[in-house]
Amino acid sequence: MRFAPSLTRRSFVAMLLATTAVPSFSVAQTTAEAEPFSFDWLKSYMKAKSAMPDTPPAKLAGFLDQLSYDDYRNIYFLPEAARWSNDGSPFRLQAFHPGWLFQEPVEIFEISNSTATPMAFSTDDFEYRNALERRVPPHAELPGIAGLKVTAPFNSAKKYDELITFLGASYFRALGRGNSYGLSARGLSIDTWLGGPEEFPRFSAFWVVKPETETDVLEIYAAMDSTSVTGAYRFVIKPGDDTVIEVEAELYFRNAVQQLGLAPLTSMFYFSEHSERRFDDFRPQVHDTDALKVVLTSGDELLRPLNNPPRVSNSYFPDTEMAQFGLIQRDRSYDDYQDAGAQYHNRPSVMIEPVGDWGAGSVRLVEIPAELEIDDNIVMFWIPEDAPQAGDTRSYSYKMHWGALPPLVNSDLAYVLSTRTGVGGPSGVPLTNPNLRKFVIDFEGGALGEMAADAEPVPVVATSAGEFSNVVLHKIDDTANRWRLFFDVDGQDADLIELTAHVAGEAQKLSEVWLYQWVRDPVVDTALQTDPPGQ
Repeated sequence: MRFAPSLTRRSFVAMLLATTAVPSFSVAQTTAEAEPFSFDWLKSYMKAKSAMPDTPPAKLAGFLDQLSYDDYRNIYFLPEAARWSNDGSPFRLQAFHPGWLFQEPVEIFEISNSTATPMAFSTDDFEYRNALERRVPPHAELPGIAGLKVTAPFNSAKKYDELITFLGASYFRALGRGNSYGLSARGLSIDTWLGGPEEFPRFSAFWVVKPETETDVLEIYAAMDSTSVTGAYRFVIKPGDDTVIEVEAELYFRNAVQQLGLAPLTSMFYFSEHSERRFDDFRPQVHDTDALKVVLTSGDELLRPLNNPPRVSNSYFPDTEMAQFGLIQRDRSYDDYQDAGAQYHNRPSVMIEPVGDWGAGSVRLVEIPAELEIDDNIVMFWIPEDAPQAGDTRSYSYKMHWGALPPLVNSDLAYVLSTRTGVGGPSGVPLTNPNLRKFVIDFEGGALGEMAADAEPVPVVATSAGEFSNVVLHKIDDTANRWRLFFDVDGQDADLIELTAHVAGEAQKLSEVWLYQWVRDPVVDTALQTDPPGQ
């Protein structure tokens, strides 16, 4: 089925609403040849599409349907086949091969002179290694791609390094200068970890603006499809020390959604120096991300160290005056991890900066028990207070900052350098109270760091349950700008305890606000009673 070139956008949308079968974008884009592609066109298309049930694309056939995990590992995109390689472009585009886990082909178009043209990929664009080569037909056009990768010379003028990838559902990852891949983002999450099935919206098509020779930004549009929602997305990507991605999302709801997750991030936290769950590992820390960060419009900055809990744990942070939120990797030294292969010290932090009024809502953090470091067990997203209903349209804009971000927005504050925990009470003596746990927090920098050792800043500690004691704050002698706060908490019979701490002086905060969720682990508590570890 093809539409006539003279078909207008209005008659196309009317036809779309009247039919039970939604045309592919390659068919619909015939309209764009007569009328230039625009974000408004994509919004109109996706709004019309939301009036009908979701119809995923046909599954792959032939050799594509037979690809195994081992087969997929033997497929490589040929660097010389990258689009725009010979155009003097500051960006190059590659495709991910369909097959294996990626059974739904994704369409992709190039926008040039405000007109969208399908981008075709074939088996000639890939290298098929070992025995797989004999099973792949030569010169065969692929029915679509699994995703796309963009490279740019932002680490070195002589080398095109990976900048951003879109692959699987609505997942994507980006890098700042000097980073290696870590956490992932998604376009949207729906009903994540609510006890029932989670819905995974997918980017079903991409439109990439062919970059001008002198430009330093890349513009990508995407169509989102799912059972409950359709969406039109715009990404403006500017690489740098901190790569900034401006996101615009227009969402059209087919069905009511119990919980909408905006700007979701997914990461891995296995263990660190504050972990109560210990693993027999030569490395001192293993994580893509070590904390949730929230910046308030009041100037307060909150830091919540992550955990690998004994059971699924949820935390909610009401959005009353939120300026930024995200997941960060604060420890930036190789010695913090001792992993030359994984390079955890180079994993990017990501901060989300809402643009415009998002209304009332909250940030939700989900921490899931992980027994292996390959498990992504951290999820974070923003939830609007009023859940979307069928027929609703929602618009959201935000900026994403990817990179080795500075620890603070307000450099006058001291930041949380590290969090450590252990058995409570005096070090080196037998444990007398198995419910007692010690927390040690190092603050560095800011006006606090410049204070003399005999100054008297005030530690402010609070707990939601149990009792705290032995609160001590002192300057570390051999470190000019670092202060250490430690205290004991008697958890008593509480299963979960929320802790907060910061340093104050002259009626103002001198540090980040440290937040912590202590999830009591009966297995660990029993072990502490019978065989307390030394400190």
